Amino acid sequence: MAKIVFRDTGETIEGTENVKEFLERYGVTYERWGVDRLSENLKSNYELSEEEQQAIINAYKEELEKLKKEKGYITEDIVVLSEKTPNLDALMEKFKREHHHVDDEVRFVVDGSGIFPIKIEGRIVEVHVEPGDLIVVPAGARHWFELDDQRKIKCIRVFKTPAGWEAIYNENEKATMND
Repeated sequence: MAKIVFRDTGETIEGTENVKEFLERYGVTYERWGVDRLSENLKSNYELSEEEQQAIINAYKEELEKLKKEKGYITEDIVVLSEKTPNLDALMEKFKREHHHVDDEVRFVVDGSGIFPIKIEGRIVEVHVEPGDLIVVPAGARHWFELDDQRKIKCIRVFKTPAGWEAIYNENEKATMND
């Protein structure tokens, strides 16, 4: 279950409904889908074949289709970050830079955990996510992503278009999914 930590005070918000209620006030969607339906191999394996990636997506077909219909998303894929990821530290340096997107950033955590710091009313609010958590950071919201001490996360990503996911660090600098 997600937890919110305010960086300036250390204050926390815990509990599914409390986290959901707080984030909704600022346009951030939080839901709990759980991961009980996945086999242990699909949860813990960080070197997934295309078939295994599709099996994870298929396990959440109903939720994904509902989300896509409600928000206009058209495609999804799997992202895996772990010690096995080539150039993990360099990649994380990019993710840890404050940015926004022209589309929503949608992540459903299958395994591992991480932190989405989001700027809300001038404060930095850390949303700590773990397996079973869905977060939708709305287009235009300034945020970044950090791995926590586990240094691994596996997520389903959902997009309107891959171009909409490009990170915009400032007015003159963009990064693409393949950077």
